[in-house]
Amino acid sequence: MLKRINDALPGLVVGIILYGIVIQLTGVWFVEDKLRYSTGLWAGIIMGVGLAIHLAIVIRDTVEMGGDTKHANGRVIAKSLMRYGTVVILFFILGYFHLGNLITAFLGVMGLKVSAYLQPVGMKLAGKLRGRNDAASPEQ
Repeated sequence: MLKRINDALPGLVVGIILYGIVIQLTGVWFVEDKLRYSTGLWAGIIMGVGLAIHLAIVIRDTVEMGGDTKHANGRVIAKSLMRYGTVVILFFILGYFHLGNLITAFLGVMGLKVSAYLQPVGMKLAGKLRGRNDAASPEQ
């Protein structure tokens, strides 16, 4: 389903989730409040996945708008502000109601950036693994 929106989106989402698992497994042992650590992190991870999907949809819609650059630029700016506002609201809710750790929520949202930067490496690695599996198959 995600691939219909953007070819790179499934890999990006998998990268965000793998990043979340790594941060969860490495950090949870060093904090006293494990529940708030985890809820903050996974709220941030879920937000990062949502941001990635929303960004991919906005990019696709903007490209499909064609030559109407003034309207497209306004739409991109409005949607970007909406994404930032959503992150601020999440942080406010987590902090005000003490539902999660704000630092780990921030780390979770940053999973989007980490996954985006590491995606070319992951794609290259996946290609090599697929190449080895194809070469080792008895059907060839």
